[in-house]
Amino acid sequence: MKQHKGRRISGSDRLNKDLSVWSPLGPQYGTVGRAWFALMTEAEKVSDLHMEVKTALTGEHLEKIKNWQKDAYHKQMIGGFKETKEAEDGFRKAQKPWAKKLKEVDTMKKAYHNACKEEKTASSRESSSKLENNNPEAKKKLQEKVEKCQQEVQKTQERYRKSLEELEMMTPQYKENMEQVFEQWQQFEGKRLHFFRELLLVIKQHLDLSSNHKYSTIYHTLEDTLQAADAQEDLKWFRSNHGPGMPMNWPRFEEWSMDSNQTLSQGEAKRKHADGVTQQTEQTSKTSSSVPVPSSLNPFDEDEDGEDEEEPAERSESSPVAEEVTAQTAGTVEKTAAAGSDEEAGNPFTNTNSNPFEDEPCSPCEVCVPVRALYDYEGRGRDELSFRAGDQLMEISEEDERGWCKG
Repeated sequence: MKQHKGRRISGSDRLNKDLSVWSPLGPQYGTVGRAWFALMTEAEKVSDLHMEVKTALTGEHLEKIKNWQKDAYHKQMIGGFKETKEAEDGFRKAQKPWAKKLKEVDTMKKAYHNACKEEKTASSRESSSKLENNNPEAKKKLQEKVEKCQQEVQKTQERYRKSLEELEMMTPQYKENMEQVFEQWQQFEGKRLHFFRELLLVIKQHLDLSSNHKYSTIYHTLEDTLQAADAQEDLKWFRSNHGPGMPMNWPRFEEWSMDSNQTLSQGEAKRKHADGVTQQTEQTSKTSSSVPVPSSLNPFDEDEDGEDEEEPAERSESSPVAEEVTAQTAGTVEKTAAAGSDEEAGNPFTNTNSNPFEDEPCSPCEVCVPVRALYDYEGRGRDELSFRAGDQLMEISEEDERGWCKG
């Protein structure tokens, strides 16, 4: 049961590992995205069922076995079990009289066979002396020896037969006594076999996931979710959120106000940044500090899931779209293309981050240092990575004042 528990834990860990590897991957969205995550959820729920089986195997049933063993088998200080010694003593006591008589019969049989052997030898010598024409005195001695051996054979034979008859008379009582002891321990063994049979049936119920309604519900739910995936509905959603049907924010006339003096233009922000001026703003997520710069000429409000989740931007109250500028220390110069030109600002369709599946180019300020995770971490926000201990990551920026970096 303990080994089976280990296999259940190992299987659960493998399912959880597959879930952590495949769950964040893929550009799925909409109904197909829900189908994708439903498949990941299946692994998680099956993993939970394996852990339930593990708990059931090592819970009350294992404790029940220990209690039964403690009640049925009592250990002795000198070693072994009390019940084993009682069984051996019971059989030994039941067969002791018969065994004693059997030993006597074996002794009588041995004496009779030895007497027969001596009688045979004496007869051979007597026959040889008759052929060799020995003196009468020697022949007489050999003849007396033969007669004496014959008498001994007769005597030992009678003793042997008598002992055997006595043993046969004791055999019924011996069989009765042995059967009583046997039945006593047969009942003991029957209780053990019955206990284990019932226990194995209970364990089978825990191991048989096909009879678990939770197990069948997992795949019924999974099939319903997969069948509900609609490609046309997802295409329609993508068109409405990331295509021609998405909400537009066309440029319009804005009246001057005192607040507008406090907002830096894109060009001014880059010039100050190149001169070594550090601009930092407080962000709700734990990421690198950045300066929000308005871009009021961008007609697209792109706040959907397609945006890069690791670099969230702060929105300005006076602008529908804000561009993030990474804060640098004095003396650091960021060499970037002149993306904030007047020609691009006047184009309502200019949007460098409109493709959610396109990798963001690395800037010269990034460090690109390979690092390895020391512990498991689950991201608590859209801008935080999730990883497992031992995963290799790439650090692409220095730590900020709060100890966070990009990767």
